[in-house]
Amino acid sequence: MLVMVLGLILFLAIHLVPANVELKNGLIARFGSTGYRVLFSVVSLLGLALIILGFHKLQLHPGKNPILWDPPTWTRHLALALMLPAMIALVATYIPSHIHAMLKHPMLVAIKIWALSHLLANGDLASLILFGSFLAFAVYDRISVKRRGDLGPIGRGSGPWLNDLIVVALGVALYVGIVLYLHELLIGVSPLA
Repeated sequence: MLVMVLGLILFLAIHLVPANVELKNGLIARFGSTGYRVLFSVVSLLGLALIILGFHKLQLHPGKNPILWDPPTWTRHLALALMLPAMIALVATYIPSHIHAMLKHPMLVAIKIWALSHLLANGDLASLILFGSFLAFAVYDRISVKRRGDLGPIGRGSGPWLNDLIVVALGVALYVGIVLYLHELLIGVSPLA
């Protein structure tokens, strides 16, 4: 559990830096823009690796990961359904589209849907900590972004309507790939099981 929690602290802490403009600017002044991005990326990847390693270890040793509740079967179906809009929102993060403009911060929307759907479908302590942390972070970050008036990385433009079709098509393709193949390969559990 400690490895996963350490990973969460690293990953979420570095993602809180952009919300603190003084800290971010201080790091850029000290390391330069490229150095800041490298530091941000390295700490993020290290945190993510520790999260994955720690979560995986807990799945291999169920005695260290108590079951807090047994979610009803329908919550798995709901999680599966919720993940389609989450994948579309995730793709919309990177493509200027009306979907992006409507969601304002589609990455945060995707994280909130992903975390909530996985909280509903999993009743173990590690899942509660992992998905609960990401959900709390995404809610906090959305409030923080709104207070700062930040329009996000793509922000202002919505792009042509064709981009919306591309976003939906890529989101559906990503969803199908994860459901049919990647989730079981990477996580060890088929969402269809």
